Amino acid sequence: IKKVAPKATEAIKYGIPTFVLYGNLVHFGGYSTHIGFYPGTAPIKDFAKLLEPYEVSKGTIRFPLDKPIPYNLIIKITKS
Repeated sequence: IKKVAPKATEAIKYGIPTFVLYGNLVHFGGYSTHIGFYPGTAPIKDFAKLLEPYEVSKGTIRFPLDKPIPYNLIIKITKS
C-alpha cells in the first residue's frame, strides 16, 4: 500500500490500521481465519470479477489465511 500511495499516512481508525490519503484510503485487520481488507464499496463493485474467489460484503474483502495473499489485487484496488 505504501508503494502505490507513498504519501498516505498510517492511523488507527475504527480500532484497526488504516492508510489515510485525503480521507480514509483503506483499512485492514488480522483475524483468526482471514485478513479483512476494507477499501470501501466502490472497489468491491469495480473489481467484482477479480474478487469472486474471496468472501466479500458491502465494503469488506476477506482473504483467507490458508491461501496466498493477492498482493497484486490489493495494489490494483488501492490505486483505484
